Amino acid sequence: MVDVGDKPPTKRMALAMGRIEVPPEVLRDVLEGKMEKGDVLAVAQVAGIMGAKLTPQLVPLCHTLPGLEAVDIRFEAEEGGITVYAEVRCTGKTGVEMEAMAACTAALLAIYDMCKSRAPGMVIQEVKLLEKTGGKSGRWTRDA
Repeated sequence: MVDVGDKPPTKRMALAMGRIEVPPEVLRDVLEGKMEKGDVLAVAQVAGIMGAKLTPQLVPLCHTLPGLEAVDIRFEAEEGGITVYAEVRCTGKTGVEMEAMAACTAALLAIYDMCKSRAPGMVIQEVKLLEKTGGKSGRWTRDA
């Protein structure tokens, strides 16, 4: 692991997004709360939060953070699928980009799991970092 011991703690934020393609009839049932396994988006939100908290257990050289201050999981449903946004905040010596992308991925996987019996061909795509702030490098934003 990289030694971050001498770095000063700063406010950190990372925002990631990803998308899952969902057939129209399944998407309708997700939004209307009619899926057999229950409230898909509520479960996906909890999965995203858990994904952020468990990131160091999933990514071998990722630092364990002393405490996440906020994990916000949002969904945008549009024709053809659901976009997941995961924002993670903390005050620390290392960034939270991995936590944001793990949160996004966990939420997408939960959606897939809860809908796979009706739509096994769903596709998870384009998990990416949109923005990060804090640390020596400051603010970074994806251009496109």
